[in-house]
Amino acid sequence: MSPVNPTRRQTLGLTAVLAGALSLAACNRGGGEAGAEGGGGGGTVMLSVSTQTNPFFVQLVDGARKAAEELGLTLEVQDASDDASTQANHLQNAITQGVACVIVNPTDSDAVSASIEALNAAEIPVIAVDRNATSGELVSYIASDNVAGGAQAAQALAEAIGDTGQILVLQGVPGASATRDRGQGFTEEIAKHGDIEVVAEQTANFDRAEGLNVATNLLQANPDVVGIFAHNDEMALGAIEALGPRAGSEVFVVGFDGTGDGLAAVEAGTMHATIAQQPGELGAQAVEQAQTVVEGGSPEAEVQVDVVVVTAENVSEYL
Repeated sequence: MSPVNPTRRQTLGLTAVLAGALSLAACNRGGGEAGAEGGGGGGTVMLSVSTQTNPFFVQLVDGARKAAEELGLTLEVQDASDDASTQANHLQNAITQGVACVIVNPTDSDAVSASIEALNAAEIPVIAVDRNATSGELVSYIASDNVAGGAQAAQALAEAIGDTGQILVLQGVPGASATRDRGQGFTEEIAKHGDIEVVAEQTANFDRAEGLNVATNLLQANPDVVGIFAHNDEMALGAIEALGPRAGSEVFVVGFDGTGDGLAAVEAGTMHATIAQQPGELGAQAVEQAQTVVEGGSPEAEVQVDVVVVTAENVSEYL
């Protein structure tokens, strides 16, 4: 299990940005409480998600909305469009509105920390889902074990290429905890396979089109590559497109997330494996913990959602 610290308590910096946010909060909260008792914002919970152009996060939001409907919870979803500044604005608006709780899926684990610290000072509980924050206090953290998943990806790729050869790594959004953790797990495990050489690593920002472009360029520079690990299925699918008929026969690709398109590629044989998360369950668990907060209870500090290696042998169980 990767070391996480969801209940960090950091000294709040007296920056102008935070001071402005807190001043705005004071004006709008009118002295009321929007903390664990579910006061301000009428019990509304805000979910700030990094993007909804990625199918994984669409499933996460769908799971959150379904759970909120079942629990009778008011859920306000904000899409940051993979922009840290946009997400910061959303979280400042949460202070302005005096929402009862914030669920955040950070676009950038470092950049989001100042906003979380401002929410802490405004006494609005914060839950992180799928990606952690570098600092600030979280009442709960819901995620897959990305370090372990990265190691599982390394094992699956090593087996596919016969434990030898050159490979590429397509990295996710720089600064995202999922990028760091998946990369850490993969790097530590692949180093145990001495005849495998990582000849190039480059970010493709969790995006399919960027995955296609980056993989195309890296494959041209490294024609002897026999394997590719992508930090998510979207980039893996881009790499598969770059490979054309070589995917699954000459070059083996391992992705991460277990999205519908990723699972279909595994079934078709163009993707060797994907490390399947349960994004809908991540969203649902986050909302369930938020409901506990709104009702004045004590949420679980950390909720782990299992991941599994999906190959042609077991893909039918997940489609």
